[in-house]
Amino acid sequence: MDKLFKALADGTRRQLLDILFANNGQSLSELCAQMTMSRQAVTKHLLLLEEANLVTVVWHGREKLHYLNPVPIGEIYERWIGKFDRHRIEALHNLKQALEEDSKHE
Repeated sequence: MDKLFKALADGTRRQLLDILFANNGQSLSELCAQMTMSRQAVTKHLLLLEEANLVTVVWHGREKLHYLNPVPIGEIYERWIGKFDRHRIEALHNLKQALEEDSKHE
């Protein structure tokens, strides 16, 4: 989880994830064309994203394609966000039921 949060803490890495979200399965050259940094810098950021399991790679011959892996972000959602949303959704559901019951008695 530490590698995941470290990877997400950097704006450049989030930008790379956004680029992959918009158009998944891009080569290093395609990603570099959309960034304002050297090829080596993009490669370093991609390696950190791979280590955090946010990006997976598939080789097609000599070409390495990068894909967004949303699973770790889903795990963050479940652990840190989802449990709070459940309470709000439950409260809204209970409020709706109470209001519907009140309107039946009028």
